[in-house]
Amino acid sequence: MKKSLLAILPFLGACAGQPPSNIGVQNGQLTACPDSPNCVSSFETSEQHGIAPLAANLEQVERVLVGMEAANIVDAQENYLYAEFTSALMGYVDDVEFLHDSAAGVTHVRSASRLGYSDLGANRKRIEAIRAAIR
Repeated sequence: MKKSLLAILPFLGACAGQPPSNIGVQNGQLTACPDSPNCVSSFETSEQHGIAPLAANLEQVERVLVGMEAANIVDAQENYLYAEFTSALMGYVDDVEFLHDSAAGVTHVRSASRLGYSDLGANRKRIEAIRAAIR
């Protein structure tokens, strides 16, 4: 068992993938989700990709993220926060963004897998867990 685990360790880093170049705020919104079902965003309206924004400010979101073991805050600005979430077993990385809209009093979200096609609902579950922790 130990020998087989050591044999796959070099390949686990490959699950992280490269950070996307198309994330961030574009025309006042977060980047649209791809066609694959491994992304949710509060700027999307389809059943597959759409999710409600958070009724929170970025300070509240950041407090929750700091308490989440898999989260790593990469960038924090006045109205934007970007974090990477790494899965414990395989080291897959998901990119999660938050954009605060002070006029509406909400924080928009986008959570997307870097690799693969399906995430088995992991990105949606993550955002809902963050929403529950804020309450």
